[in-house]
Amino acid sequence: MASQHSFQTPTGTRDLYPLDAAKRRFITESWRQTSLRHGFEEVDGPTFEHLELYTVKSGEGIISELFSFQRAGGEKTYALRPEFTPTLARLFASKAGSLPKPSRWFTAGPFFRAERPQRGRLREFLQWNADIIGDPSPTADAEVIGCCVGLLESMGLTPTHCRVRISHRGLMKDLSLHCGLPEDKLDAWFAYLDGEAKRSGPENDAFLVHRGVPLFVREKFDAIIEKAKNVTDPDNFTPESIGLKSETLEQHRAVLLELRAMGLLAWCQPPLDLRVVRGLAYYTGMVFEVHEISGGERALAGGGRYDNLIELFGGPSTPAVGFGMGDVVLSLVLQDNALLPGDEEMLERAGLRPDVFVISNGTPQADAAVQPLLAFLRRHQLHARRTGKTTKNIGKLLHDASNQRARVAIILESDQVGQMKDMSSGTQIAINLREVLGHLATLGIRGIAKIEK
Repeated sequence: MASQHSFQTPTGTRDLYPLDAAKRRFITESWRQTSLRHGFEEVDGPTFEHLELYTVKSGEGIISELFSFQRAGGEKTYALRPEFTPTLARLFASKAGSLPKPSRWFTAGPFFRAERPQRGRLREFLQWNADIIGDPSPTADAEVIGCCVGLLESMGLTPTHCRVRISHRGLMKDLSLHCGLPEDKLDAWFAYLDGEAKRSGPENDAFLVHRGVPLFVREKFDAIIEKAKNVTDPDNFTPESIGLKSETLEQHRAVLLELRAMGLLAWCQPPLDLRVVRGLAYYTGMVFEVHEISGGERALAGGGRYDNLIELFGGPSTPAVGFGMGDVVLSLVLQDNALLPGDEEMLERAGLRPDVFVISNGTPQADAAVQPLLAFLRRHQLHARRTGKTTKNIGKLLHDASNQRARVAIILESDQVGQMKDMSSGTQIAINLREVLGHLATLGIRGIAKIEK
């Protein structure tokens, strides 16, 4: 006898049973509808790319964070995509001359990261991305944030649940140099700020000392941060308010004025959060993250402006701004705040509730009529099912229809007539099968009236 093997789900991945898949579909459909409402068009690319697509900008060090591989006998090295922005840059660069500017693109699909799994972070996940390519204006920055907030609002989240933390990479650079940071230490300083909250006080001190960043820079920078927190109105963002005259301060203020015009400033308090860096080096201007206020989860979303990336991939100099949002943290936040629809509604939304459940009364003529009726109903775009049980007991079969949440059960008595039972009210009437669509329509269940040949 052959030995049996037991296989487990790969670490950091998920098995999705029907209700689980329905919950994920609820999120992906919300992403799609929000994108369309905000004027974005759908694009996509392969789930794996040449490894160089990621190392060309981030260096060889990023390889340890990716799932990379070579085909058996092959010479090229590929990597499962950890994010979409490099793919987007490649897509736009390859046809930049024929694409409209600006282009507003979105995608939602699977992504992969080779990291230690934890609550809110998996190795395989879905991510939604929305980007505006070819528009350098603060309006584009604000509209990207507005799209992200639009999704949060559509799912019942409010500024009491989460907030948008906005900063500006150029302004952070100007402020850091103003505080005495040597320019050659900018990368180390930004890396410090990006991970500051995850390290202890002594670990943060050691991080700066090891990289040659003077500790007094942090003291001065922290003082400016505290001062900036008290400025809640864009009109008050002046050089005097944070102690620095900078063109980048005006750029940030322009984004805030756009957000105010859109009615979104309530989501963005304080309007300048200089601890938001975003770890990816390709950001050039505005950056933002969405965090749950309780701090119980990682960021729900994050993004910013990246004006040099498309040029790096062989395209023309093209400004761009966008963000990404993963499904794992979002679903946890919705669940923790009781904002996910109940199981019944979730199955309804996913189309898993049958319109009609067809039952035979057990006679040979009725048995033979089950499949033709199912086919007829399905051709008329109705969700129709039959039992998978072997019993002929009508009571048990009706119980099966109830367990599958069918709206209506049709009990066939022959190929001509039967009984139709409304599973919600329990009402049962005799019907002629030639008029089945009309009878179903009286209960609000409507198939297409006819099929074009």
